[in-house]
Amino acid sequence: DQLEIQISIRSKHAAEYVHLRDPRPAGFEPESTVSGYKWDLGLIRYEEVRDSGINFFFENLPVGEYTLKHRIRANLAGKFRTHPATLQSVFAPEFVGYSSGETIEIK
Repeated sequence: DQLEIQISIRSKHAAEYVHLRDPRPAGFEPESTVSGYKWDLGLIRYEEVRDSGINFFFENLPVGEYTLKHRIRANLAGKFRTHPATLQSVFAPEFVGYSSGETIEIK
């Protein structure tokens, strides 16, 4: 009944003030509803849990590869589409990246 979401980020250049938005598919609820700062993977970030998804805010995003993880729990059967996650510079929105979307079926 749980699904672990893994979002991989590959940063070729250091960046400041970056926002990662990961929309949650319908039929799922977050495992943790507490927002707050996290320190791991060499990253400091603020994770904000919302009704429609989770936001990650980075003051500094160093060069490298990072995999962020969070869990969601299925609460409704059906076939649902996930929207792509977006990674975007807060003060230079022309720098943006997208993930792929998927279809998830809960039985």
